[in-house]
Amino acid sequence: MTSGFRDQLSTGRRAMAHLIHVWHERNSWSHKVLPALAESLDLGRVHSSQISNLRNGKLASPSPEVFLALAQVNGVLFRGIEKIQAQLSEIHPELLKVLLRSALPIEGDDAKPLKAGAFFEIFVGLSPLPASFNWFIEEEEAPILSAALADYFCKGMSWRLCGEHVLKAYPVITKHRRERFAAVMSGLRDYTAEELDGELLDLYLTNQSLNQSVCPSAGDFLNDLRKRALLFKDQEKLEIIFSE
Repeated sequence: MTSGFRDQLSTGRRAMAHLIHVWHERNSWSHKVLPALAESLDLGRVHSSQISNLRNGKLASPSPEVFLALAQVNGVLFRGIEKIQAQLSEIHPELLKVLLRSALPIEGDDAKPLKAGAFFEIFVGLSPLPASFNWFIEEEEAPILSAALADYFCKGMSWRLCGEHVLKAYPVITKHRRERFAAVMSGLRDYTAEELDGELLDLYLTNQSLNQSVCPSAGDFLNDLRKRALLFKDQEKLEIIFSE
């Protein structure tokens, strides 16, 4: 029983870390954004160190106030930045600039914002992640997934020939993410596992646009991509063998 209890807590902590990480990655936020918004609007108290430790799976016993603050902030984001734009423009204009670039909330499978109880249940392993967050990409598979992505999106062509077309399908407008995407597609770098976790929904939408995919969800797209990565890896092995 003890082992099962500890395994459940460990699984929950990892799920929470994944949730917080992907939330930040999708929005291109630093770990200071949520605490700043909570403090500016008096939504609760959560420190940037707590967000950082949650994201890294190192916060073993967060207080109820942490879950409350996360839920309050999430609710505000769900209702829309336009509701708080005037207030933030006076008290924290720099934060407003960040949120106007991207302020996606975390929605449950019922398309409603996660509340404090849901955050807590995920953290202790009582509830699964929402379907739109429920995947884990391991560090060792990130390079081959990156290579398979580039080959799949570019259909074997060089980036010089297909770059404009592929970039047009990529829905992200944030400059550094578009530059990172282009670098991965052109083979100049690979995504890390954390970056892929955060990029997956937008990569799924890119795939839908480019390939009119029948994958019904981002999770299905990831499974399809993993199969392609295995084929791509086998192909690389054959090329090495025949080149020797």
